[in-house]
Amino acid sequence: MPGIYLGAILFSLAGMIAIDWKFGLALRTAPRRTVVAVGLGTVFFLAWDAVGILTGVFVKGDSPLFVGLDLAPHLPVEEVFFLIFLSYLAVVLWTVFDRVQEKRDAGTRAHVDAEESPS
Repeated sequence: MPGIYLGAILFSLAGMIAIDWKFGLALRTAPRRTVVAVGLGTVFFLAWDAVGILTGVFVKGDSPLFVGLDLAPHLPVEEVFFLIFLSYLAVVLWTVFDRVQEKRDAGTRAHVDAEESPS
């Protein structure tokens, strides 16, 4: 069934955007920075893919799940959307871990401040 892989990637990307938007993680709070980070990550991984393809390390397999549109030899269109999703996931996860660390640090500071204040 052609296109099922691309559909799964787009469905996952839509879910990631919904989670991000609901919790105000990256796109809603810093749209320009998020788009730049995702763009740079995608370009980096496309360059990585190009090197892998040119050296013969990366080879596109045959699958009935692909749309069948190649942007270059051994570079299906699905790869671009996967790399966008991967880069966006990294940005969102970084934001989540950063917020958890900030809360942990704030809790530690509050605990230290409470111990240092005179009774």
